[in-house]
Amino acid sequence: MDRRHFLHLLKASGALAALAPMSRAFAQLNGNASIISGFPAGGMGDNVARPLAEKLRGRYATNMLVDAKTGAGGRIAVEYVKRAAPDGLTILQIPSSPMTLYPNTYRKLNYDPIADFAPVTTTVNYAFVLTAGPGLPAEMKTVDDYLKWAKANPGQANYGVPAAGSALHFVGMMLQKASGTQLTAVAYRGGAPLLNDVLGGQVPVSVSVLGEVMPYIRAGKLRGLAVSSPQRSPFLPDVPTFAEQGFADIVVQEWLGWFLPARTPADVVQKLNALVREGLQSPEFIESLAKVGLQPVHQSPEEFARIVRADQQRWAPIVKAANFTAED
Repeated sequence: MDRRHFLHLLKASGALAALAPMSRAFAQLNGNASIISGFPAGGMGDNVARPLAEKLRGRYATNMLVDAKTGAGGRIAVEYVKRAAPDGLTILQIPSSPMTLYPNTYRKLNYDPIADFAPVTTTVNYAFVLTAGPGLPAEMKTVDDYLKWAKANPGQANYGVPAAGSALHFVGMMLQKASGTQLTAVAYRGGAPLLNDVLGGQVPVSVSVLGEVMPYIRAGKLRGLAVSSPQRSPFLPDVPTFAEQGFADIVVQEWLGWFLPARTPADVVQKLNALVREGLQSPEFIESLAKVGLQPVHQSPEEFARIVRADQQRWAPIVKAANFTAED
């Protein structure tokens, strides 16, 4: 897909509709700002944080650093930023699950996603893919095919997920409940070992982040059975959605969002929001995101706060129906 075609698809989907030009100039903060990620360097978050850090350096703060505080499914980073001074110099970059899913799955969290943070904006969103490897017979090409095979082969009806209790895990649980098919989740420690086992046939299917499996699906090494987004992904247009295949409730997308500690001055929150919005408009940045299956999305701080609350509320009945409680 060339750049012009991809930009056209983004505009048509409305993903860039909110990326209006920045209307005012801001003085930078004095000091070094840190973008704190909850996951290891080299992963999906770096594809967002590092280019944005370059664009914000010398405009938002004197210098922009990217630092990883890994562990506990992102909660260590969230707690670290919660304790930081509300001066705008410590920025949390986190996927939606620690802020919207975890409040429903953990009996106790050491942070309140609403009270302890000032939402800034989402930066990107991304879908999941039910992906089949050589462990599933080659003629199995749809969700229905997989479910029929799973019923006929209950001892092999496994699906891999990169982490227990993740949003990807819940996609599998939602499919099991909606179809009435007994499926067994196999939780891995991250997407890389899961991908290796799907490619090797040790697990027949996975629920994976789109960008991680996209090159292998395009190359014919893996098969995409369904995407979890509301519409087909522009990155894998030949892969139908779950909804198209009769599973209307399986519509799950995650966002990567930026937050500041609570009580950060409103003008600092607005400053960061506006500069991120400008950064997300760069055609080169949009093109680099497309290579890893990410779409830029921006909201005002107020809009983003509403999204966090709405997503928390949406997960509540799903978690209850699954009867799932996360363990530390």
